[in-house]
Amino acid sequence: MRAHTNAGAWLDVDLAAIVHNWRLLKQQAQGRADCAAVVKADAYGLGATQVAPALHAAGCRRFFVAHLDEGMALRPLLPADATLFVMHGLLPGSELEAVTHDLVPVLNSLAQVRAWTTLARGLGRRLPAALQMDTGMARLGMPADEFNRLAADLHQLDGVDLQLVMSHLVSAEQAEAPTNAQQLQRFAAARARLPAAPASLANSSGVWLGAAYHHDLLRPGAALYGVAPMAGRPNPMRPVVRLRSKVLQLRHIAAGTGVGYGHAWTAQRPTLIATLATGYADGWLRSLSNRGAVRFNGQVLPLVGKVSMDTITVDATDLPPDALQEGSLLDLLDERLTVDEVAAAAGTIGYEVLTSLGNRYARRYLGAEACTHSL
Repeated sequence: MRAHTNAGAWLDVDLAAIVHNWRLLKQQAQGRADCAAVVKADAYGLGATQVAPALHAAGCRRFFVAHLDEGMALRPLLPADATLFVMHGLLPGSELEAVTHDLVPVLNSLAQVRAWTTLARGLGRRLPAALQMDTGMARLGMPADEFNRLAADLHQLDGVDLQLVMSHLVSAEQAEAPTNAQQLQRFAAARARLPAAPASLANSSGVWLGAAYHHDLLRPGAALYGVAPMAGRPNPMRPVVRLRSKVLQLRHIAAGTGVGYGHAWTAQRPTLIATLATGYADGWLRSLSNRGAVRFNGQVLPLVGKVSMDTITVDATDLPPDALQEGSLLDLLDERLTVDEVAAAAGTIGYEVLTSLGNRYARRYLGAEACTHSL
């Protein structure tokens, strides 16, 4: 821990809260549905090497990453009974690595299907894979013309151990969006033309759309990490992160004094400015300039001036005298200043706030003892 004693900020990740959120999502599952965990992008910036084993200890057995390299890094950390799906599928030439590292590719195109079946024939055995159809995202997934060619000749799947058929919802966070029902209908129509296999459609928000969207496997990501799954509704997820930054310097300035680059904020009264050791190099978004806030002992302090590379400045005038000293810790994210509130102030989404958090923080993982399997 000696290397962390001089860190400018602390990021606490509550593993017990992540497990709580996974269990809450799993409790929503209807019928035969199980609950997986999306741990791509380093578990949304919070540390997949810590998060995935904690979720496995709690009973999660299926995990999703984006890149093959993410799966390769996680595979040694999870027992053999854990399945790791790679959502980006396989870039040409990477097929054998997926087999070697016991990873299950999500095949998104006919070319990926052909490459996988070619390898299966060469190895003389069926190889596990998931198949993704595009039902409206126009991003990853097999487009309609390719899917029609596949469905017309299912022998193209010979050699594939089809473990999952999946698609991705476009607007699940908006419960009334007509695209939800449209995609559900398209997904059902596509599944009817494929060999029988488990199915997955519901992402974090899709979990809350009801049993029709649950199928065999829920696939939550952001909600695990405390992001609100449904727009305009109370957030049922437990906060996961606490970010605290140290005061580097305190300065009393006169009314009329400009602060920071471009003097984007000017004091209207004698003001106490606290400079904190967090900036956009740490993922504290520059769009929070003159819009963000921090907390100290429950009191909200506005961020004033521009976010710079290594620091932010806040107006601490309304705190009691001598409440702050150099080295005091102020909250940037906590149970009240949630990732969604910070995202709203920055004009973005909670996903970006989490995945932007940098590597200069001293990280602590809390609550691991509460992550054992109890279902």
